[in-house]
This record gives sequence, C-alpha cells and structure tokens, in this order.
Amino acid sequence: MSGPLKDKVALVAGATRGAGRGIAVELGAAGATVYVTGRTTRERRSEYDRPETIEDTADLVTAAGGQGIAVPTDHLVPSEVRTLVDRIADEQGRLDVLVNDVWGGERLFEWDTPVWEHDLDNGLRLLRLGIETHAITSHHALPLLLRRPGGLVVEMTDGTAEYNAATYRVSFFYDLAKSAVLRMAFALGRELGPRGATAVALTPGWLRSEMMLENFGVTEDNWRDALERVPHFGISETPFYVGRAVAALAADPERARWNGESLSSGGLARTYGFTDRDGSRPDAWRYLVEVQDAGKPADATGYR
Repeated sequence: MSGPLKDKVALVAGATRGAGRGIAVELGAAGATVYVTGRTTRERRSEYDRPETIEDTADLVTAAGGQGIAVPTDHLVPSEVRTLVDRIADEQGRLDVLVNDVWGGERLFEWDTPVWEHDLDNGLRLLRLGIETHAITSHHALPLLLRRPGGLVVEMTDGTAEYNAATYRVSFFYDLAKSAVLRMAFALGRELGPRGATAVALTPGWLRSEMMLENFGVTEDNWRDALERVPHFGISETPFYVGRAVAALAADPERARWNGESLSSGGLARTYGFTDRDGSRPDAWRYLVEVQDAGKPADATGYR
C-alpha cells in the first residue's frame, strides 16, 4: 500500500452502501487499512433487503489500493461494538480515523408529516439508528483513537449547521436526528481537542447513492436522464466525492483548524482542490440556498 494514509487505520461504521462505502473506498485509495461495518453480509441481509454487502465494500477498498476488512456489526448492540474495537486494537494497535456513518433511516421517515401523524415506532427507531449508534461507537472506539495524537472523528449527517438551523428538514424525527449529529461533532470537538484529536461534522450534497439512483430509475452511467423529472438533481454528486473529503481531512496535518465545525463535501473541495469522479466540483448547499430554495429554475452552471 502507498499514499498519504499509508500505515493509517480507519473504521467506517456504516459502510455497506452510500456515503459510507464511498468514504471507505477513498480512504483505501489513499493507502489506509479500513475496517468496514454494517449489518448486511453475503450470508445475511438486514431489513433493508438490498444486495450491497460489507464484504463488497471491503473488496472495493482493497482494489482501490488499501486493505479492506469487513466486520459484521450492529452498532446498536454495545457488546458487538466493543468486540469490534477490541479486534482493531489486537490486530492494529491503533485507530487513526473514526467515521460515524450509521444511519438506516431511509424507510422510516415520512416526508412533511407532523410528529403527531408520523408512525411513532418508526420515528423512535430512526432516532436510535441515527443517534444512539453514533454515541455507542464513540464511547467504545475513542479510547483507542486517543492512544496516539492526531486522531480524526467524522460525524456524518445531512445538512450544514447553518442550513439546518434555518430549514425544516423533512420531518420532526429526521430533523432531530440530523441536527443531533451536528451537535455531537461540536461536543466531541470540545472533548477531543484538548486531548490531541479532531472531530468534525460532514455532509455530502445531493448524493447519488445506490438507493437514490434506483428510486429515479437510472444508473450512475445515465443519471442525467432523471433531470427531466427532477431538474435540481443536476447538482448531485457521487458518494466518492464526500469520500475524498474525508481522505483529504485525514491527510491534512493542520486538520485541527476544523475541530468542532460543520463541513460539506463541496466546501472542502474548494479548500483541498479535489473533484468528484467526473472532474466536477459540486457545491450543493450553496446551490440549494441560491437556486432551489429561492424558487429559481434548475441550473447548476457555476455550482459544479
């Protein structure tokens, strides 16, 4: 293995698909050893019942130039997370990057549905998956990460702190979950900063995940065919774009300047100079404010 993250060890919690997979692959491309976790394996699927597996993600990490290691883990079960971290400690003796990307709420929230009409069990399950998993993982993993100075924790969310503070996000439960993760990064920054580590919140833009492409009836090769039905989809990005953001952060010796802050893939692309796989540099959150939410016709010119 070679690259700026050679000899670094990362854990991407929630790496079966979407942003987690993109992050794991790009960390691998930078030379890291990456432990990837999730509940769907080649032998058993989660309630998502989708084909993506953590073994597939691990293989992609290795093919990219790193070492991918798949470990089936339910991050709502503290004993499983403790066993996972003990394994990393035994095998590597270190943890340099922790990415808390566990989510699992796509099929649980109801768009524009007030709390008193939203299915309560689904809403509470969403909060457990989107918040409790992050807390459990940090509780068990951070002592290992703090063994060496310079560790990085990335709390993955949807929306910047600025955008979410002024914008109702989908539903009571969704809004609460994503805002809570932003606050987690702020709190972790206060706890980790004096101990030599850095914590940030990071959001992708409009993500062309496997599920999103499938919902729009397109693939990554022909995703622009969806623009006739969803014109603002033109600002979308691949999961590898936010993956390159994490890799850039992990390789930056001055990353402590971001401690406790809310960051985006598009914003970090301007700072670090990376692009999405097509060579573009989407800036989704600026686009949402200036074009989509402003009621202007869809036009990504100047935003990617």
